[in-house]
Amino acid sequence: MSMTLLFSFLGAAILLTLMPGPDNLFVLAQSISQNKKAGIMTTLGLCTGILVHTTAAALGISAIVYQSTLAFTIVKYAGAIYLLYLAWGALREKDASFDIEEQAHIGYGKLYRRGVLMNVLNPKVSLFFLALFPQFLDTSPDAWSIPFQMIVLGFIFMVQAFLIFSGVSIFAEIVRGWLMRFPSLGKRINVIKGFLLGLIGLKLALGGGGK
Repeated sequence: MSMTLLFSFLGAAILLTLMPGPDNLFVLAQSISQNKKAGIMTTLGLCTGILVHTTAAALGISAIVYQSTLAFTIVKYAGAIYLLYLAWGALREKDASFDIEEQAHIGYGKLYRRGVLMNVLNPKVSLFFLALFPQFLDTSPDAWSIPFQMIVLGFIFMVQAFLIFSGVSIFAEIVRGWLMRFPSLGKRINVIKGFLLGLIGLKLALGGGGK
């Protein structure tokens, strides 16, 4: 693969990752409700999910899921239900204090697992890869094998996504600090989190675009 092709892919990946979508909204919700470390651990989970989707795309599994309407629907609605469940949990805590010393922090391991589930249960990520990756594959006779090229592109996508989502986490912690200056707004932080998670779930179930 040429460097020109790789840099072209990187540019497209950055633009697409910056677009509002389920993944960056999910990181935003976790970071605002807890802290930037929570967002970064969620990001690590999401990036692990990217590895799963990349491997599935390289092996052709994603194409099989896409061709099976039942399998695609099951995975899609499983993801949507999981996110709506998390949204409900956040809304039930809407009156909890936002005092940083009193907040019940979710374990980082649990946040990592949530990130993995969030990404893996979104079949649109695999379909996104199946649509994007072929545009940047080198099909010349002396090029790397197609599965290996897809793994390389997936790794590049994962690294840039980690950096961008980590930036989102840092920004969200700044927003969190601002909210903590206003107790009346701070007490509604779980409402904001619940709204974001609910929005992600509905976008996934109803066909919203973006990563």
